[in-house]
Amino acid sequence: MNAPTALNLDPIEIAKQLASVFAQTAAERDKQGGNPKHERDLIRHSGLLGLSIPQLYGGQGASWNTIFKTIQQIAQADSSLAHVYGFHHLLIATVQLFAQPEQYTPWFEQTAKDSLFWGNTLNPLDRRTTVTSVSEDEFIFHGDKSFSSGSIDSDILLCSGFNDAGKLLIGVIPTAREGVSFLGDWNNMGQRQTDSGTSHFEQVKIHKNELLLNPGPLSTPYSSLRPLIAQLIFVHLFLGVAEGAYQTAIDTVKTQKAWSKSLAEHAVNDPFTQKHAADFYVQLEGVRLLAQKAIDVLQEAWNVGEGLTAAQRGEVSIAVATAKIAATNASLNITQNIFQVMGARATTAKLNLDRFWRNVRTQTLHDPVDYKYQEIGEWVLTGKVPDPSFYS
Repeated sequence: MNAPTALNLDPIEIAKQLASVFAQTAAERDKQGGNPKHERDLIRHSGLLGLSIPQLYGGQGASWNTIFKTIQQIAQADSSLAHVYGFHHLLIATVQLFAQPEQYTPWFEQTAKDSLFWGNTLNPLDRRTTVTSVSEDEFIFHGDKSFSSGSIDSDILLCSGFNDAGKLLIGVIPTAREGVSFLGDWNNMGQRQTDSGTSHFEQVKIHKNELLLNPGPLSTPYSSLRPLIAQLIFVHLFLGVAEGAYQTAIDTVKTQKAWSKSLAEHAVNDPFTQKHAADFYVQLEGVRLLAQKAIDVLQEAWNVGEGLTAAQRGEVSIAVATAKIAATNASLNITQNIFQVMGARATTAKLNLDRFWRNVRTQTLHDPVDYKYQEIGEWVLTGKVPDPSFYS
């Protein structure tokens, strides 16, 4: 099936059409794992990869509301594709926040023109990639990097390593750069088509003008919006998966008879089934409202730009952490308990409906939700907002 195109179509509608296509093969592809090359190409052809690039550079300059909603739509059908698609926009935002227009202009113009897909080999917790300076203008990246989501079949890589002084250096290079390879060793229980395995850098040459040095990572309140964008991508990923699981359960229940002991004939009229459906709905509505609040405060902060204060950045961090807790809890609860209303037949391996839970269970472990509780609790009790890091 052909991909929808961006011509005269709302981006959220395009994402909805893509989700409809992805849903046809999501269960089987989840079992297979590996790289979803065909589906990634459909995203390329859809025009959505230019969504976060400012119009000045040939992109669509969409609002964060639109970007997050497209991630949410795709996640309803396929959270792996939503993950790598969301990270594409995160990496573009990273460059905007960590660098200056004169540096990223050609990257953005080429991305918008050729629908290039960005891949992630950043992972600042993995210090196995080292950086050696061989001249004032040339550096060598060498070593491995884990959790490299979207790296395989990408066109541009955001990569990182540590120099002898322990400083984190972040670069932007073509994925085809000599010395870059991927082990293809991602085989986890969830997010099975994100290619989140190991990347290897074998004496990879990176030029100084490919390093993001001004203002650099997390050096200002504005540049420190980067992890909050990442966390809000997760919020919409979890929300989308939960919505997909919820809709699957509702559609299934509408075709079923009630349990034999029920006073109702059809499942839709059974009070216990109705209670579960109401519980799912209330949880989803809560996450939607909290997610929208977080988007609104993020967009306000993004619009402020370099003049953003630490206090303003802190307001965003609390809103995002609140939404993250709610999305984590709701998605895990809903994806587990849809079987309570669908019954034993829903557990057949052919349907592969456990993928909803496996995907959110895997991705919610990206960083411990316990520390989101700690951050909000500290703020409630002392007024201190979270310190910027790559996870808060």
